[in-house]
Amino acid sequence: MKEWWIQVGLLGIPLLAVYLHIPPPQLSPELHSWKSSGRFFTYKGLSIFYRDSWGAVGSSEIVVLLHGFPTSSYDWFKIWEGLSQRFHRVIALDFLGFGFSDKPRPHQYSIFEQASIVEALLGQLGLQNQRIHLLSHDYGDTVAQELLYRYQRNRTGRLLIGSLCLSNGGIFPETHHPTLLQKLLKDGGLISPILTRLMNFFFFAKGLTVVFGPYTRPSEAEMWDMWAGIRTNDGNLVIDSLLQYINQRKKHRDRWVGALASMAVPRKCYPNPQCQFWMITSATIRS
Repeated sequence: MKEWWIQVGLLGIPLLAVYLHIPPPQLSPELHSWKSSGRFFTYKGLSIFYRDSWGAVGSSEIVVLLHGFPTSSYDWFKIWEGLSQRFHRVIALDFLGFGFSDKPRPHQYSIFEQASIVEALLGQLGLQNQRIHLLSHDYGDTVAQELLYRYQRNRTGRLLIGSLCLSNGGIFPETHHPTLLQKLLKDGGLISPILTRLMNFFFFAKGLTVVFGPYTRPSEAEMWDMWAGIRTNDGNLVIDSLLQYINQRKKHRDRWVGALASMAVPRKCYPNPQCQFWMITSATIRS
């Protein structure tokens, strides 16, 4: 019996080694085109991917898009053209640890750093003194809340917010319910590095599908694009570090929820009780 288990173990070792070294999927033509249309800038020695498109003639308005977890700026590709017809300039970036941006490890990823990266990008583009619109989703909502906090208190003076739209994000940590996998990963310990290395497309797709409604679920090809973005630069190995944003939301609740609650502005919640969708209009945000 012992010899049988030894044989299984010896066979399993090379199989596991092969599994752990499966190369990331190739970029689809659409995702490759998205990357080719973008650029990189350097933030404290780290490479950050972004796209900057010039759009509507006659408009001076600029919109900056902040994507969700665990994907990338490619989340916005379906509405990019529509936004370009509405705004003079449309800008999106891959946060550090996401998409085509660098994914250092070990690294203490934080919402504060991501907000500073957004500020640095706009400074790089010469937009630090221009009023911009923020459109954010999920993870990006919390980054937007931090940017709003800084804007209200003039902490950096780099970002002037003309309007803010937060979509489908856990802006109130007490109402956010992470999945079992997210809980295991964010709590760290010995199991996190094991789970990140064993993660594959099947488990990724199954876990992400449940957050979509029945009429908004992405196709399998779109799921593969998301997974390709995650696997770029071994991004699956930093997911547990990125998920610390859930703990940061709880720790800094007063700061980030307060940034919204302290504003005397009308807020609208869309009818879907499963999501939180808040919009703050440009007419109600004042410097």
